[in-house]
Amino acid sequence: MVTNAPEVNKCTWPPESSLSPTLLSFFVHHTTTMSRQLVACMLNVSEGRNLALVERIAQSALRAVNPPAKKTAVEGWKINASVLNIFQDFDYNRSVITIVAGQDNIGASVEAACRTAYDLIDLSRQEGVHPRLGAVDLVPLHPISENMSLHTLGAVAKDLASNITSSVPGTSVFLFGAADSEGRGLVARRKEVGWFKTPVRYPALTHDVGAVPSSRYGLTGVGAIPYMMNVNVTLDTQDVALGRRVAAAIRATSPKGLPGVQSMAFPHEGKVEVACNVDLLPAHLRLPDWEVRESLGGQYVFTPSDVLTRRILQESGGVDAVGTTLVGFTPEEARALATLALTRGEEEAWRRAKDRRM
Repeated sequence: MVTNAPEVNKCTWPPESSLSPTLLSFFVHHTTTMSRQLVACMLNVSEGRNLALVERIAQSALRAVNPPAKKTAVEGWKINASVLNIFQDFDYNRSVITIVAGQDNIGASVEAACRTAYDLIDLSRQEGVHPRLGAVDLVPLHPISENMSLHTLGAVAKDLASNITSSVPGTSVFLFGAADSEGRGLVARRKEVGWFKTPVRYPALTHDVGAVPSSRYGLTGVGAIPYMMNVNVTLDTQDVALGRRVAAAIRATSPKGLPGVQSMAFPHEGKVEVACNVDLLPAHLRLPDWEVRESLGGQYVFTPSDVLTRRILQESGGVDAVGTTLVGFTPEEARALATLALTRGEEEAWRRAKDRRM
């Protein structure tokens, strides 16, 4: 029998109970008045088993733009960048580092993190069940302020791609979203460059910037897109074929799929995990029968994690879910926590999280 969907595993930093009424009022006010140009980068790197190595990558992002490297921070902030979270997965051998900064500093911060990652991660030695093409696999820039244009952020992403490939000879990049001249999305570009194909023949991969791809560095995706969340639902089974059928049924591209959802299924810790990317979609595309939630002042809508989990259970044929994890923040959470970290001067905000999230 299908059970009720398990509670979504979430954590907050800092816990609401730790905020005094005065500080809470300050926090709510400054979330809107001081976050006008905030950007989040969910930096995906192909290393999930060596925490010290991943933390070195995160710290590189901070040293590049925070004092003393830059003598002053943006007015009203004590620092220019913070790392809100580090999520690691042993089976996937993959980590996601959530870097937040203002639009003027996000490029330099992420570039520094990428340089360190390329230096420390040899893709030819990497193993894991999650698909990947690069030592630095994915560099998506997301606006988390309501008045930012993707066009402007796309220019930042293109400059970032150029700087990465110039500073680390031998690296290569494909562009997506607003950084791509045709505005092609991440899924479309991944298919075009061969992200889902095995075995990988690196020199044959399609790239836009930099050198011909190699097995040492692989191929990195760099782009600017609306915010993307990750929701992973673990099914109480070892039947990967079942998981793949469920993943196929819920994808946005399926006849009865969920809006903005991209999904895959993998063996994970002795069970099967349905791993989903949940995209924010422009609100004007909303259809009457969509079960979605508004975001960023009504600019966008997205499929909530409870709706996603319920649908996965419906498609699983009676197999229970043993856990649902919102692997990341909603856009509003990311913006609020970023504002608080930058105003407080909390560079390594991830150390305050109760558990590791994307």
